[in-house]
Amino acid sequence: MDIDMDIDLSTPETPGIGTPKDNEDAYEYDRRSLETYLASVPYKCESIPEMQGKFQYLVGRLVVSVKSRAWAVANNYDHMIQGWLLLRYPVPTAMRVSLLKLYYELILVPGMDPVLVRGWADMLVKLIDNRGPGSKRKLHLSDMELDWRPLWKVLLKELFPKKRGLDNSRNMVNILLYVADQCKIYYSPNQIEAMLSTFLPLLTRDSYLIVVHVLASFLPRTACEKYVPFLFSLWESLNSHLVDERMLEIMGNLAVEHVTGSAHEEGTESGVPWKDVGIFSESQWTVLMGKCLGSFNIPVGATRGASTTGSHADGQADSQSLQIKKNTNRYNHLAQILVYSMSVDGPPRVIQSQNNEGGLENGLKRFLAGSRGLDTLERLITSTETYFHPSNAGIWTLCLTTFLHRVCAEFAKRWKEEEQSSCRTPLTHRLTPAIKRQFVLILRTPALLSMFSKDPVSMSFAQGALRIMAILQPSLVMPAILERAYSGLESINETHRTTAVLSTLSGVALPLISEHLWLGGQKHLLPLLELCLPGIDLNDPSKTICTTMFLVAVLQSVKIADLTQISSQRIISDDMGDTVMTNVEERLPDGTESDQTLDRAEERALVRDSTAGFADWVVSFFRRVFALYENLPEEGGKRNTTGGKQEESVIKSLKSTIDVICLHLSDPLFDFVLNLTYDYATSNAKSNAVRAFGGLIGCLARVKPEKTIKKFLPYCMEQIEIELRHGASNIRTTSTHGAIPSDTTLHWNMSILRGCMGYGGPSLLQHKGDILKLVSLLVDKTLSERGYTSTGRLVARILNTVTGVHPINSRFVNTDEWDDPAFDQDNFVYWGKLYEAKDVKAEWHVPSEGEIEFALEFLEQIVQPSIVKLETLLDQPKSTWGSVWRNDFCRYLHVVRSSWSGLPTIILEGQKKVVNPCILDGAEMAEFLPVPLRIEAGYTLTDPEDPRYQKVMTHKRQFGNLLHRASIALRESGAEDHIDAILSISRAIDIYLLEYGVTAGTFGALNKGYIIVRDLQRLWSKSKQFSRLVLLKRTQLYHSTRVYLNSMFRQRDELDDDLLRDLVELSLSPYTRVRRQGQSVLMDVMQHYIRSTRFTLPHLLDALAKNTDPDRMKGALYVLSSKSTASYAVKDRQYASRYIETLLNCQHQEKPSIQKLVSTTLIEALGNFTPEGFATHTYTMELPNVDTAISAIQLEYGLPDSQLPLLSKSMSTLNPTLLCKEKTYETMLKSALEVARAPTTHWRYVQAAARLLSHMIRRDIAPSPDVAQFFVESALSDHPSLRACSIRALVRLLRMVKIRSWSRTVEDLWLDNWQNPLSLVVHLDDPQVFMTNLHRPISDTSDRYFVDKLPTGFLVWSKDVKAYRPPGETGPTFVWESSSASVLKVLRQAIDESSWLEKLSSLWAQESSTAGNGTTDVRSDHIAFIKSLYKMFEDRHLETALTVLEPLWQDGDRFKQRAAAEIIQGILRASKHWPSQSSDKAWAWIVPRLPRILSAITPDTVQIWESVFSLQLRYWDPRRNRPLINFIRSLPLEFSGGSPFLMSKSISLIGIMVDCLGQRFEPYAEEYVQLFFDNADTGYAEIRAHIAADLDAVVKIQWHPGYTSTEDLLSAVMTQPDPLRLREVKHRERIQEFVRLFPEWKQARLPPPNQAQSQYDKVGLTLLQFIWTGAHSAFAPAIFPYSAPLLPSFLEMAELNDSSDLQVYSTAVLYVLSAVVPPHEYVETVATMFTEAIVSSTSWRVRLNALPTLAVFWYRNLTSFSEASMTKMMDVLMQCLEDENLEVREMAAKTLSSVLRSSQRHRILPLKEQFVGIVRRARLPSRQAPTYAETLKKLHAGILGIVALIDAYPYTVAPWMPSLCEELAPHATDPPPIAQTIRRCAADFKKTHQDMWHIDQHQFNEDQLQGLSTMLSGNSYYA
Repeated sequence: MDIDMDIDLSTPETPGIGTPKDNEDAYEYDRRSLETYLASVPYKCESIPEMQGKFQYLVGRLVVSVKSRAWAVANNYDHMIQGWLLLRYPVPTAMRVSLLKLYYELILVPGMDPVLVRGWADMLVKLIDNRGPGSKRKLHLSDMELDWRPLWKVLLKELFPKKRGLDNSRNMVNILLYVADQCKIYYSPNQIEAMLSTFLPLLTRDSYLIVVHVLASFLPRTACEKYVPFLFSLWESLNSHLVDERMLEIMGNLAVEHVTGSAHEEGTESGVPWKDVGIFSESQWTVLMGKCLGSFNIPVGATRGASTTGSHADGQADSQSLQIKKNTNRYNHLAQILVYSMSVDGPPRVIQSQNNEGGLENGLKRFLAGSRGLDTLERLITSTETYFHPSNAGIWTLCLTTFLHRVCAEFAKRWKEEEQSSCRTPLTHRLTPAIKRQFVLILRTPALLSMFSKDPVSMSFAQGALRIMAILQPSLVMPAILERAYSGLESINETHRTTAVLSTLSGVALPLISEHLWLGGQKHLLPLLELCLPGIDLNDPSKTICTTMFLVAVLQSVKIADLTQISSQRIISDDMGDTVMTNVEERLPDGTESDQTLDRAEERALVRDSTAGFADWVVSFFRRVFALYENLPEEGGKRNTTGGKQEESVIKSLKSTIDVICLHLSDPLFDFVLNLTYDYATSNAKSNAVRAFGGLIGCLARVKPEKTIKKFLPYCMEQIEIELRHGASNIRTTSTHGAIPSDTTLHWNMSILRGCMGYGGPSLLQHKGDILKLVSLLVDKTLSERGYTSTGRLVARILNTVTGVHPINSRFVNTDEWDDPAFDQDNFVYWGKLYEAKDVKAEWHVPSEGEIEFALEFLEQIVQPSIVKLETLLDQPKSTWGSVWRNDFCRYLHVVRSSWSGLPTIILEGQKKVVNPCILDGAEMAEFLPVPLRIEAGYTLTDPEDPRYQKVMTHKRQFGNLLHRASIALRESGAEDHIDAILSISRAIDIYLLEYGVTAGTFGALNKGYIIVRDLQRLWSKSKQFSRLVLLKRTQLYHSTRVYLNSMFRQRDELDDDLLRDLVELSLSPYTRVRRQGQSVLMDVMQHYIRSTRFTLPHLLDALAKNTDPDRMKGALYVLSSKSTASYAVKDRQYASRYIETLLNCQHQEKPSIQKLVSTTLIEALGNFTPEGFATHTYTMELPNVDTAISAIQLEYGLPDSQLPLLSKSMSTLNPTLLCKEKTYETMLKSALEVARAPTTHWRYVQAAARLLSHMIRRDIAPSPDVAQFFVESALSDHPSLRACSIRALVRLLRMVKIRSWSRTVEDLWLDNWQNPLSLVVHLDDPQVFMTNLHRPISDTSDRYFVDKLPTGFLVWSKDVKAYRPPGETGPTFVWESSSASVLKVLRQAIDESSWLEKLSSLWAQESSTAGNGTTDVRSDHIAFIKSLYKMFEDRHLETALTVLEPLWQDGDRFKQRAAAEIIQGILRASKHWPSQSSDKAWAWIVPRLPRILSAITPDTVQIWESVFSLQLRYWDPRRNRPLINFIRSLPLEFSGGSPFLMSKSISLIGIMVDCLGQRFEPYAEEYVQLFFDNADTGYAEIRAHIAADLDAVVKIQWHPGYTSTEDLLSAVMTQPDPLRLREVKHRERIQEFVRLFPEWKQARLPPPNQAQSQYDKVGLTLLQFIWTGAHSAFAPAIFPYSAPLLPSFLEMAELNDSSDLQVYSTAVLYVLSAVVPPHEYVETVATMFTEAIVSSTSWRVRLNALPTLAVFWYRNLTSFSEASMTKMMDVLMQCLEDENLEVREMAAKTLSSVLRSSQRHRILPLKEQFVGIVRRARLPSRQAPTYAETLKKLHAGILGIVALIDAYPYTVAPWMPSLCEELAPHATDPPPIAQTIRRCAADFKKTHQDMWHIDQHQFNEDQLQGLSTMLSGNSYYA
């Protein structure tokens, strides 16, 4: 089946019928929801039993196809079931469960094609329909429980692939993790312990990322208290951006899932009781909020870089860990954690002022609104508030605004959920009005700041947050928005503010116009409308679009009528008690100010009076639009557009606005606008506004088509006739051209007519005769291309209007309400009205009998004569086909195709007579070809017996036959000047074949459009109330879905096949334009017609034959290289081999462009070759679990095998299918091999064939000897790329031999569960004894075994470990499978030739093409190749290899040394399982040469040999490598020699050994740690770097909790303070020793320029690099026990100006430690270190450096600081304000300002009194007085304190702030540094407050303003 399987058959979540009832199951809810859908369409739909019958048919076919292993057929029916689900019919619970289990089992079939698995995974997810945590589910755990173990078994292979089997192009790991993530709600919580026992032993230093992904995907959300404490302990020990994201995702989902506490819907045992803050304890909450703060990327201190080293640590992870991708929005999860943890869970704080932020009241900790979660949110926002300001923008802005928007959205969601009667959240956990109010107050200011952000995305997030807050608490938000709106709209010179304001107003349109949401907004509508009119400006497209968005947003829910002319009958006395307080400034326009409390009656009176301005505004608006139209650029270009993209966007947005306005005009105003437009239309004809003005007329016609047609039709007809009579459009053209001025009036009137006739089918009938007469005239008289295409558009519009089914009347209320006189009197009460889906009364246009007759008459009178004329033209001799003939042909054909483009639903296609079904006899069944669902969809004519139906079909077939005949005729003519005619045919075929029902593109656009308008108007994520417009679009989408499903899986009759052939020929045309057009249409057709790709493939492949025209080849290759064609072709049983064979035989055409296309096509084809693609095991292997799932479906539907008529026939196709598949494979293999071996084949094609052959090596059959022979020969090719490809292929081939030999079952083969004969499983009773035995020589142990990989024991030990027995002393270790013997023989014969390896080594020793960049890395493919060979044949060729190696490794050439290294490495790795005699021989050769190799290493070759040592030591039991380890251990380690490079060689080998041995290095660890610490004073920077890196590695491997079992670990987490032993320091004494010695060494520092050789500098740099390295690793938190004691020493190093290295490193380390989240108790420790260093240090530089680093550390660990620590820090800052040093005082003031700004605002008022007191008490004596300096210092301290208070509020004016001006002003002329401090403060204040100064200045009295002016030293700039 070759339809596009990538079509998204999903529809968005659409508003239903309200919240499900608590006791209502999913089936009943879906049934009630379906009723609203069925009631909304204008035709009778199928009943539930009817559709269940269709569903049963589809499921039955799915069952048959799965039972008969027809996987491709199953995939087709899977897509058809997805289409059935789009119709929203309910699926019975039992059937949903059965289907889910079937798909779950299908996904787990070993070796299934990944493409099929992906499709089944999508279907599984659709059936689960999991809408996220906390949502109502289709199924509960009681309905279905899934087993996670089979999925884990399949996933394990993808998570930890064998090294030689690694394929980075595979995405199965992400698919399977996605399945686990969706299914985990159906994993029993009783399995949590089993999951943890399975996953946690696999967590190591290398695999931590993988295991965290697995935990996040598998762990059920229920009963989460079993694992949450452990996750926090693990999280605390890791430093990873990716881990943070997954952990936040887990915690966010859990917070939402368990907002109900113990009252979980799955039962109390699944729920979690609430703790200190939501479901989290106090310590867990502190961790979460620390992560939240770190996620904002706030730049603090001197560095403005990343706020975490986690991303750097992730970059060091292995590629397999980074291949796992999960799209998560961490800010969404942070918002979930905060919002769903809010409740009244503490004593409420008394709000006294905006500075009362928190803390203790009467000794009791109190919280904002009594909520700890809300209190935390306030602290977070307070600490980041200044970064929301547009002037302080950066990468953090998007983070902050995203968080702002998400936290508002989650709060609104929870608030609305708790309003529902079905809410299960206990009353004690629910949000309260006080929490809601304070929530909005917290977020209001940052949102108002960010709404003017320069980044459009950030701005939209901020505006979205304001919209939500305006709905939650409009009285707090709307006045502030309006205040900014009026100022923004009045300041016309600030475009950015204007557009920002308009966008914001669009978002808050609903509360602005709806008195039910906010009583006080409606009266502002008219003033705002008037202010925004200047925004319609062609010179500023963005402002125009923003203006139209605002107009649409507000006017789509408003009736535009003057209510002052209508007396109100509404009784308002009942509402007199409702009042509203408005706080908008008095400067608002007249009639809008409301600075006092108004009751509802007064508000309504103001609104009623304001509507008097509607008439004038409408006139102004339309005149503004006319003026814009007049200034548009001229129409033109290929697409006949008006200007560029910006102008087109403006026109579209204006049209939408006019549409909304016209729709909601009152009758008098509509008549007025109609007359106004008519006057303009009849007195103007603008060539640049033809299309735009026609769109405006269409907007009028949509509302009142009869009036509009009656008004314009007579005039337009008359004008058109006059114009045509006087020669308009009489110049014959067939291609696009510019507008001819003399034709302007004709096109102007035709455009008006198109607008008139777009709506109102019944109205057109009244003018039927005139319309037919006019169209006939236009068809005959419009000879220019622009003229006849305009006629075509008119024809399509007319026919679509009379035959289409579409909704009409999209007003904001139902028609019966609109027509109600009571509505007219007080319609403003209904402004912004929202509906539920069941309340909308949709109105539809459905073709009447008269309209159908009109369409038939149109076909007879217009279309049929045109076809006759076309036939006549084709009958003329080709010699007469000139320009006139061509013009006649193009225009008549255009009319015909335009007519059919307007009739997509006039008939419902019936069963076609399929002449060529394109099926393989015996292997495929015609009955299994998919067919449309055939559901009711409002098609006009559906009965094939109806004469009208037959008449239409006759016309259509006549059209198709004409196209086929014309296509052949024009192709045969071959004339270049007929290109336009051929293009017309191509487009006409497109109409004929595809303009039926709804195309995929149209359906996708409707889907997308609905999602956009729904999301724009959605009040909250599960809102069921929308404007009527949204619900009408929902209805239209449902109708379109039904039409779309009828137009899928279309059959082909003989004429369709003919036209397909014509399209293929057009795609192969020698003319580029024709070719491209044909290819576009052809590829579209392939997606809709069954087997059309298979039908066209032979024709396309024929075009690649020898002696074919290059252009034809190019056309065929373009089609064949498309993703959809290539993916189908390589899997098609009939043409796959021919497809590949033909491509490989294209070298006969030498044109570079064609060869490039061939290469592209082959690459695209190879991308679809998967290991599973050729395999046949899925057709033959037993699948008991799948069969069980099928049996459950059969039992559910009562479908025994006897009632599945096609089952036996389908089963009979299994063997032919297998034979066909194998034959295709063999043919393809043979063809590729022939091409590859042919001596005349170009090397590029040989290489392509080689790649193909490599991809075709299979698991399920033994490799081909011929293929092996080819690769062995090609491995010695002179072409490097072919050689590399062949070597990779041989590695793959030998790997297949190995796994086939060692696999016991097919399942083992595909799940990589094969067993090495030497392998055994060691049970771990005591891990300590086990590790002790591993460190003993194997000869000394009773159980003789090697353990090469130790993928466990870091966190928890697994119950057993895989080990290997030593091989025997002699003889072959392994016996390979007999079926592969011939392949091995071929390889053996080739390698036995003495020269083979020598030639191979000489080729490898050549300089590589990548050497230009200076790299000579060893090539892993070469190593794998040698390893594979010598593993397979053991030491058979060892002597030969050693002989070849001898000269290579001794040669100084780096490339020869690389070749030697690769061979040595391959042999050593292969010798693992050699008999001991053979492996001893290899070691005996290499060990004596190791010293010489090491001594000969140069900087050019050091990387080569280090790679060899690293690769040899890694993943091998150290006892296997005993000679190598003994050699490395025996190396003398020098740290003070003469050559750093010579010394570094030995030290780097120690580092490699540490890294590779990991935990097994521990016996030597202490020895080397002491050695490195003892030599930390080396004088060489390179050696210091090595020591630091090695120290970090050794310290890391010494930390491994290593619990015996998962139970012990979980128990420790619950009972121990440090379960992961993160705080255990093994070398505390050495660190303390350094701390003790540093002061002595500092005193003994050498003077410059020899200071760098001082002990102090050398040791200091080593330790700094050690800490720096550790802080950038994934386990960075473990570095704090080492770094904390050293901090005072690092601070002292930062002051040393004579050592730039020490300064740079110490400063960097001090800052980077703030980028790592420390264990919680170290927060206080580090802070104390900083404060003590500041207090006790005698050096002012230490204090100067410590203050900013303390501020950075404090900010990034803000949530972890206790009140006592804060008090201590504040005391230190106060002390530093009086420091002797001026720089320290100023830095203390800056630090104090940032601290107060970020969190300590409750301290401001006491500090204000303290600083004012200091300033007032300080009286400066004369300069000669002995107390002058001390007094000046004290006065300056007070002044700095006041300045710090002012700087703490950079963008607002606090109530206490103005009075400070009076304190500072008298000192503005004091001696330095006081005057400078005051002036700087005033200048900064002016800069940061100028935006809002027009408001802020009102808080200052005259004296205070004068004081501010004095501070600036001059006259007041505010005057």
